[in-house]
Amino acid sequence: MRFDHVGVATRDATALADLFGGLLDAPVAHEETFDDMRIVFLELDGGGYFELLEPDTGGTIADYLDREGPGIHHVALAVDDLPGALDHALDHARDLGIDLVDEESRPGAWGHEVAFCHPRSTGGVLVEFVEH
Repeated sequence: MRFDHVGVATRDATALADLFGGLLDAPVAHEETFDDMRIVFLELDGGGYFELLEPDTGGTIADYLDREGPGIHHVALAVDDLPGALDHALDHARDLGIDLVDEESRPGAWGHEVAFCHPRSTGGVLVEFVEH
């Protein structure tokens, strides 16, 4: 696995994209509305992304912001781009006793398959596995 992105919850993705874009010289690589969120990916020099998550209408990010406020929401790790790699990563996590949010992969932003590990099993960090 390798680092893919850090997801940041915000109420204003445009303003945060301007801030981080200027601070990190990170251009917008992709934008979309997905699953009640506006999502903006900023491409980091050397690899990886900042994923900015703005609630569109309710949903999990709106709930997260109400509960926790803006900030880091999750860390994403890319699995190999091979058939079954994401399933293997989930099986490995289960073997280690990690509780999963997703028992199976599901569609995620940018057309990727994703699955999340529960933060109660990962030191308080919501971990996403992403398959490109």
